[in-house]
Amino acid sequence: MVLSQQIKLVALLLLVLNFCMYVIVLGIGGWAMNRAIDHGFIIGPGFDLPAHFSPIYFPMGNAATGFFVMFALIAGVVGVASAIVGLNHIRTWTGDSLPSAASVAAVSWTLTLLAMGFAWKEIELSIRNARLRTMEAFLIILSATQLLYIAAIHGASSFRRP
Repeated sequence: MVLSQQIKLVALLLLVLNFCMYVIVLGIGGWAMNRAIDHGFIIGPGFDLPAHFSPIYFPMGNAATGFFVMFALIAGVVGVASAIVGLNHIRTWTGDSLPSAASVAAVSWTLTLLAMGFAWKEIELSIRNARLRTMEAFLIILSATQLLYIAAIHGASSFRRP
């Protein structure tokens, strides 16, 4: 029983950490999306499309920034939803709540990995500002901590009584 409570505490700490980091990713991603909308291309009557027009144009960063920000926002929203479902699971801590918490956490983790892949591409292209670097770092850290959270909630299920 003591080991199960320790694993529950570890899962709760990872969940709170992930929630806070996903909220920060959403904040920075929201800023980047707002800036891209405000400073993007203006297309209307009398305007020609620029030669290299992209609907995913971001005035900061590099060619991977648009994809990175969009997938980071999606991963952030699903990550916050995963934290809410995870809090319910930790509150009840039964086998009935485990499948929903584990499945949403797994989807969140895979979307985080996808965003992290675009972060690596953005790092490789190397032109980005400090906020984007922060979001890259958070997604790389989140890819590990979300996996540890999934392992913690699955590992704890083997210590529970039927």
